Amino acid sequence: METDVLIAGAGPVGLTLAAALTTRGVGVTVVDRAAAGTNTSRAAVIHARTLEVLDELGVTKELVERGVIVPRFTVRDRDRALVSIDFDGLPTPYPYTVMLPQSETEEILAGRLAQLGVSVRRQAEVTGVRQDDGGVTADLAGGDTVRARYLVGADGMHSTVRELSGIGFRGDRYAQSFVLADVRMDWELPGAEVQLFFAPAGLVVVAPLPGGRHRIVATLDEAPEQPTAADVQALLDVRGPARSPARVREIMWSSRFRVHHRLADHYRAGRIFLAGDAAHVHSPAGGQGMNTGIQDAIELAAVLADGSDLDRYERTRRPVAAGVVAFTDRMTRMATLRQGPLIAARNTVLPLAGRVPAVRRRLAMRLSGLSTISA
Repeated sequence: METDVLIAGAGPVGLTLAAALTTRGVGVTVVDRAAAGTNTSRAAVIHARTLEVLDELGVTKELVERGVIVPRFTVRDRDRALVSIDFDGLPTPYPYTVMLPQSETEEILAGRLAQLGVSVRRQAEVTGVRQDDGGVTADLAGGDTVRARYLVGADGMHSTVRELSGIGFRGDRYAQSFVLADVRMDWELPGAEVQLFFAPAGLVVVAPLPGGRHRIVATLDEAPEQPTAADVQALLDVRGPARSPARVREIMWSSRFRVHHRLADHYRAGRIFLAGDAAHVHSPAGGQGMNTGIQDAIELAAVLADGSDLDRYERTRRPVAAGVVAFTDRMTRMATLRQGPLIAARNTVLPLAGRVPAVRRRLAMRLSGLSTISA
């Protein structure tokens, strides 16, 4: 089997890359070890810059229509709002965040790829690679071989392609575990906000999803393997609003996971490239992960289609990821302070800084991804 670009991984990043290359006239083959796409919500935040870059694939309109438009991000300490960040004044056609389960984002991207005449080859994992001056030969589980000009690892944090390439993945793992859950609940705070609650016991994020659901993300020293409605209720009782407490009625889906903050030493090894979680992972604070990966994919598609400056991809995208890793790490550590004097200082400084329009705008630009646009 021969192709221009072999893409390992059919998540949002791999699907975006495949569609962007195909629209540029580049032949692609997409393989994925899983038998089917994700059927859970997982990454649910789509920021303004991501909506902009996905315009070229013709999928942004459907993403916006199917998702929940959220124009504000608020940081709270229980009932006290410390700072609110509004997106409605941003220089973009999409001055908001869209909340949409990852399963639906993948469905939309896969549908667009199918319209372009490309399907995903599933239960096919890259198990070996050999490079030469003309391209890459990749072995697939089951015995098949693919010859390609380039190979892209979009196969997640535990990337086989990255390991086969020999590229290092430096960083560490947060001590806390994270709870991820989609619930139906009674909630009196504004529905058009993503809300990050600070608490000595750890952070909790509450965000709206389509169909009256809410996404809950929280840190715990040791989260249960399958968080229940009672587990989520206990988190909200201790960390959420006290005057208007939430009441969890039903849990739709939940998971426990560990979070790393890591960055690949390089994004390229010869004709092998990395994108998305294969190249960078970080805290979910701010919902930056999938967005950074999709933006990687659009830039990489342009670089591979042009072919004249392959190093441009790393020069452009690795500094962006380094900034995201550092920014989300600061947010996470600030949210999980446990010493009284430091909490008091944080809760004093944040409201003061939040009164400065330039500070609020800078934070809005950073969260939305607009401030990471390369010149």
